[in-house]
Order: sequence, then C-alpha cells, then structure tokens
Amino acid sequence: MRPVAHAPLLGKLLFFFLKAGALTFGSGLVIVPFLQQGVVLEHGWLGQREFLIAVAIGMISPGPVVITATFVGYLVAGFWGAVAATVGIFLPSFILVLVAAPILQRHRANRNVQGFVKGAYAAAIGTILGACVLLGRIAIGDWLTILIGLASLAVLFRWKVSNPLLMATAAAVGLIAFPLLHPAWVMVR
Repeated sequence: MRPVAHAPLLGKLLFFFLKAGALTFGSGLVIVPFLQQGVVLEHGWLGQREFLIAVAIGMISPGPVVITATFVGYLVAGFWGAVAATVGIFLPSFILVLVAAPILQRHRANRNVQGFVKGAYAAAIGTILGACVLLGRIAIGDWLTILIGLASLAVLFRWKVSNPLLMATAAAVGLIAFPLLHPAWVMVR
C-alpha cells in the first residue's frame, strides 16, 4: 500500500523533524533514541523493525541523519513526507550554523563557551552509547547476530578495520547464513 500524504500528516512530520533537528546534535547515532521514541512509540508511524531498517539505510549512506529522516518521511507519507522530514531535520542545523557559529567563533576563548562545548561532547557520547543499546536490542535476535556483534567489536578494537569493510563482511556473513538458518525473528517481506 502506498503512503498517502495529506496536510495534517505532513505538518506533523515537519514539526517532529524540526524538533529532532533542533534538540539533537552530534553523530547520526545521537538522534536515534529521539527518533525511535517519536516515530515508533509516540506517533506509531513505524514499527520497531521498520524503524531499524530506516536507521540501517541511513547509516550505510552519506549523511546518515538526513537519509534516515528522509526515509522515515517517505515510509510514512511518500515523496512529500520525505520532503517534509528532510526540510525539518536540516533546517535547524542550517539556521544554527548561520546564526550561532559566528557568535561562538568570536567567543571561543571564553571558559564558559569551552565548558559548554565539553559538556555537549560528553552528552553526545552518552547518547551514542544509548543508541547502541537501543539498536542492539532491536537488531540482535539469535546466536549468530550476537556472534557477529562480538566479532565486529573485537575486530574494530584489535585491528581498526574500516567501517565499510566491516559492514560488507558482516553483511556477507548474514547473506550466507540467512538461507541456511531461516531465523524467525528477522522481518522479511
């Protein structure tokens, strides 16, 4: 069934993603808990698995936050939903860069500004860890996914392999194992 875009839904999408873009910052993973809360739990626009797929699509592409938001918007309300979500997620950052960046640049030697930036970094790290837990609870469903996750962590910390190579390898293992194991927990349409 094709999603239908109507003005009230597009307005809700735009407002939600404006809020998301204004209240979260940092890497793509920082926004995941906020998006999950709003998109899955609060509005019910997507289920947990659909949300995980949207995040995965965003994370394997450049600009993960914008792509995730765009994909969620598309799943909820088609092309115009994608446009509303993209504008909503991107606009606050654009305005912040235009307005706040020059002010922060002028006052970068100020200890209060430096403290703010350090606190923001710490909060972003905590949020990223929270996103990892959230995504892990959704994505890990059997012994193979646990093994892939643990092996990926070991490889990352031991050999510092590039993320694209690690993801390609894990995807290949999943593609080979899926037809052999037929895991019931995976959402496939």
